Amino acid sequence: MSNRDKIIIKGLLLRAIIGIEEWERRDKQDILIDLTLFTDAGEAGQRDDVNATLNYRTITKAIIRHVEESQYQLVEALATAIARVCVVDFQVPRVIVRVEKPGALRFARSVGIEIEREAGDFE
Repeated sequence: MSNRDKIIIKGLLLRAIIGIEEWERRDKQDILIDLTLFTDAGEAGQRDDVNATLNYRTITKAIIRHVEESQYQLVEALATAIARVCVVDFQVPRVIVRVEKPGALRFARSVGIEIEREAGDFE
């Protein structure tokens, strides 16, 4: 099995409580998420069969639910939780998660982190 193929989700804009300052804990803030889901799309490409690929809609719905109900202090913790949803709950072999807080730093469009995780990281 080859996991060289990628399903890419860009610009998922959600709102959640995130941050360490008191004002950040009061109101939900915008959070921008990009995902790269590594998979083997060979069979799906050959057969043109939706059942042979990752269901990115189902994965995205689970991430939306998790993020909107979350209250993390750090973007690092939120990114790790998102990666866990992908890898543990949906058996994605490897994922890259980018989480950004737009407007978190003066004079910067956003601040964020990008992590890469696989199943062994959650054992």
